[in-house]
Formats: sequence, structure tokens, C-alpha cells
Amino acid sequence: MRRFTYAMAALMAWIIFFAMAGPAAAQYKGTSQYGPAGVQAPSLSGQSAPANIPQGEMALPQVSVPASAANQFERNPILSIPSEFGRQWSPATELAPENLISERYLRSMDNTARKITLKEAIYIAINNNPALKATELDPIASTEAVRGANAAFDPDLTAQLDVEKTVTPVTSPFQTANSASFNQKFYDWNFGIDKVSSVTNGTFSLTFDNNRTFTNSSFAAVNPLYQPTLEASLVQPLLRNFGWGFATLNVRLSESAQRTAQWNYGSSLNQFVERIGNDYWAVVGAAENLEVTESALKFNSDLVRINRISVRVGTLAPIDLQEAQSAAATAEANVYAAEAALKSSRAQLRQDVMLNPAGTFLPENIEPAESPNPTAEIRDTEETALEAMVEYSPQLGGLRESIRTSLLQVKFQENQTLPQLNIGTQFGVTEVAGATTCITNRFSSTPTSSNCVVPGTVPATTINNGIRLPFGGGYGDAVDQMLNAKFYNYAAVITFEMPLDNAAAKAALAQARVSYEQARLNYRATLSQSITAIESALANLHADVKRAEATKEAVFYAEKSLRDEQVRFRVGMATTHDLLQFQSELVTAQGNEVTADIDLENARLALWYAEGTLLRIYNIDFEIQDPREHPWYASF
Repeated sequence: MRRFTYAMAALMAWIIFFAMAGPAAAQYKGTSQYGPAGVQAPSLSGQSAPANIPQGEMALPQVSVPASAANQFERNPILSIPSEFGRQWSPATELAPENLISERYLRSMDNTARKITLKEAIYIAINNNPALKATELDPIASTEAVRGANAAFDPDLTAQLDVEKTVTPVTSPFQTANSASFNQKFYDWNFGIDKVSSVTNGTFSLTFDNNRTFTNSSFAAVNPLYQPTLEASLVQPLLRNFGWGFATLNVRLSESAQRTAQWNYGSSLNQFVERIGNDYWAVVGAAENLEVTESALKFNSDLVRINRISVRVGTLAPIDLQEAQSAAATAEANVYAAEAALKSSRAQLRQDVMLNPAGTFLPENIEPAESPNPTAEIRDTEETALEAMVEYSPQLGGLRESIRTSLLQVKFQENQTLPQLNIGTQFGVTEVAGATTCITNRFSSTPTSSNCVVPGTVPATTINNGIRLPFGGGYGDAVDQMLNAKFYNYAAVITFEMPLDNAAAKAALAQARVSYEQARLNYRATLSQSITAIESALANLHADVKRAEATKEAVFYAEKSLRDEQVRFRVGMATTHDLLQFQSELVTAQGNEVTADIDLENARLALWYAEGTLLRIYNIDFEIQDPREHPWYASF
């Protein structure tokens, strides 16, 4: 084959190679594993996984969402064709419904319970909770939007191969020789490639069309006929849709939207960690409240037993026994309520954490291994808390990114107010080659010939000779001679378009500016609310610290008073009513202490949540990943 044929073959091979060199055809298996293959996430620092819990459940959660996380949902555009074709023609895919939950699975449960710390509960929940995993898919979907925006610069390769034949009856004795039919057969093999420039936003096209024609016509001077054509064209905007970096503006908009999705995921993650902490301390508080009510019931039951004996021996009036029995019944009702509250809080924590190594419908129960620590010191001041909020709050980070998105939208709409001025150019070359047959006029009284030279006849211009067309040769000759550009075409076009008032573009620009102003005001409003949240969290924290100290002191004196009153009751100096009054005050003080301790733990969580440092407190490394990608076709 000639040199041009080699060049075109190399070009097609190059394009197909890059088309196949995309992301691997990774199948989605319902799990999300990020990072390089074979790299294990580190375990908890200074902690070991509880027995019978897989190490992966306790692994440090990988909460940052890199661009590679979307690869599991992608397919190679070339290698996946056979499997996709098979699914399209499989009746099972179309008719069989997906069996999400079986009846046997609904009956399965794990009745064991594990004692774990709050940090372990948070890590397990982040790795397992399906609602959080669903939220995690938002930035992954946004990553695909970035790739979709880059796809505007992906070269579009086209190819067409066809064959066509027609056989029709002749309508003239001059049309064919010795045949009652007029035959034509066409072969076409055409190739083309279009590319939008990521630099100028112009569209470049290159087409290479080829056709072969064969006929039995008596007038076909070149038969069979080969006619290759090569054309290149460029359409370049000069005003609208043109400017510094304008071609990639949609890509930058998608990247900004993807960063916003990451910030929103971080905000959801921040809320989720606070919720797990609240659930955890709710179980601790419910369990301690149950202990208080059970202690009160034991005290009242003992008092009923003692008073019953005293009534029998006649040293106590029946009304004292009845009062003790009433208090015991009330304490028993309080125990039932505390048991229900504990069961409800455990169910909430269990479902949120989803510790489920056995893969059952109901996961394991969680037993908190920590108790409230009211002596833990928080050194945050209003100044340091506000600084941390501005730097780390994912909600504020997402709003700042929304402002950047709005600015890009304004830039885009400003460009759309310009007139449409495009310049287009085209240049093409063509050539013809084939067998130059001798045509003889057999119907004339004097036979003549054309497109042929009869040997031995001089001069060549005699009646029996005609000048032979200079197109003899095969397809390779036609392609090779085409490079001489002897036969060509070219065109240059300038187009201009602009509505007289340009109302649609001006309205869209005004809307973009309104959205930008709204984004700025929303950021200021959220910033103001965040400041209020910081101040409230600090105030609540300081108050809860004092509350915890005061309630602890109140319990100390209530216990001392009850012991003294019990001494007076045993010697007959105090009535049952007096003793129950002191016991009720102790129960109230103990309940207040439990509430204050739990409120203090939740107040710490609320402060860290308002600051945006909650993830850092629990060593959860959440960082905004750069969504920018550099596919080869978006570089030019």
C-alpha cells in the first residue's frame, strides 16, 4: 500500500488504542473499597478489635472520596461490549425481579452483645451504615459529571462500510452493449473524526471517504472507478463561546459542583458522627437511669417488707404500710419505663452502628464500654472555636464552593450576551483512478472510438482514435496521486447572529447574578447562625460542667441525709412519709446527675460539631479531594 494508506492506517490504530485505554472494566459488586489494591487501612491506634469482630469492621474509615472511587461503576467502552450485548438479549434480565430481602433473611438476628468504645462505634457505623453509604455516592456521581464534561473534547470516530447494487432494464440502445439490463455496483468505506478543542472551543473535522463504482454502461470511460476524497474543516467561534479558558468552563463548573458534593458529604458525616455519639450516650444514660430506678424499687420493696412486719407486731399503723406500698408500685412503674427507654435507645444505637459480622437481618447489640467523664477538660474559648469553625466547618466550606460555582455561572452567562461570530474553513482533495476502457460507437455509419488509442494509427486524432483519460491505475494509485492536490475544493464562511434586544441572554445573566448574590447572602446568614451555635454550645458546655458538679454534690448530700433519716426511722423518730420524702429526693438527685453527665457529653459533641472539628477529634481523616482529571483528549 502507498505511503498515504499507511499513514491513515496508523491514525486509525492510534485512535482505537486510546479508545480502549480508558478505565478498567470494573464491575460494581455492591461494596466500596477505595485506595490502591491490596493496601489495608490502619487499625485503631492503641485498640484491638473485640473478639469475633472482623478487623475490617474496626478499620480506620476511609471517608475521603477520591476520583478513583467512581471506577467501580464504570465499564470499558470496548471490552464490555460482549457482556452488555448478552444482557440486552437475556430474557432473565428483563423479566426476573430483583429479590432484595428473603423471608428467611427477615427471620435472622444476632442476639449477642459487644462492649465497645464510642470511637469504635463511630468507626463501625461509618463503615457499615447504609444511609451514610448512600450519601457517600453523591460525590461519586458528581465525579462522573466531571468526566462527562471532559467528554466534550473526546474525539468522535465514525466509520461506514457499505455495498449497493442496482439492476434496472435498459431504456436506450446506447446505454449498454449486448445487455438488456443496466447494472451498477457501489462500494463505500468512509472514515471520519471530529474533535472540539479544549483551547479554542473550535471544532475540527477530518473525513476520508472512498468509493468504488462498477457498471456495464457503454459510456463509462473509467470502469471500475475509484474516487477517494480527503477533507479537513474547522469551525471557530470568535465572540460567543470563545475566550480565555471558556472551552473548559463547563468542566470547571462540574469540578466545583463535585467539591460541593464532597463538602455536603462531609457535613452529613459530621452530623452522623454526632448522632452516633448521642445514641451512644443515650444508651449509657438509659442504663444508669435504670440502675437508679431499680435501686429505688429495692429500697421501697425493703421498706414495704419492714413496715409489713411492724404492722403485724402492732408498732406501726397500716397507713404507713400503704404509703410504702404506693411508693413501691410507683418505683416499679418507673423501672418498666426505664427498661423500655433502655431497649429503645439500644435499638437505635444498634441500627445506626450496624455491627453485623454474621450478616443477619438484625445486627448485634451494642454495650457501651465508656462512662461519662465530667472531669474531662475542654479548653476551647470563643475565639479559638470561631477560628476552628471558619477553617473546618464542612457546611461553610460547601457554601464557599457554591459561591465559586455562582461566579463561574456569571462568567458563562456574560459570554453568552456576546454576538455569535463564527469563522469556518474547509479544504479537500480528491482523485480518480480505474480502468480506462475503449469506447466504440457501433451505431454510427462511420465507426468511431473514444478514450482509446488504436495501435499503428497515426496521427492519434484520426476518426478511429480518441485521447485516453489520464486516470488509469488502481485504488493505491488514486490515494497516492491525491496528495498532489491537483483536484481540490475549499471554502471560507463567516456567520454572524445576534437578537436585536438580546433579551434571553440578558435575563439569564441577571438570574446568574441574582444566584451569586443569594449564595453570598446565604453564606453570611449561615455564618451568623454558626456563630450563634458556637456561642450557645460554649454556654451550654460551661453550664453543664457546673451542673455536673452541682448534681454530684446534691447526690452526696441526699445520700447522707437519707442515711441519717434511716437512723431516725429505725429508732422511731421519723415516719415512713419522711423517709420516702428523703428517698425521693435522692432518686431525683441521682436522675439529675445522670442527665447532667449525659448532657455534658452531648454538649462536648455539639461544640465539636459546631466547630467542624468532630471528625478530627476522633481521628477521622476527611479531606476534599481534587476532582480535576487530565484525560489525554482534554489537553488540546
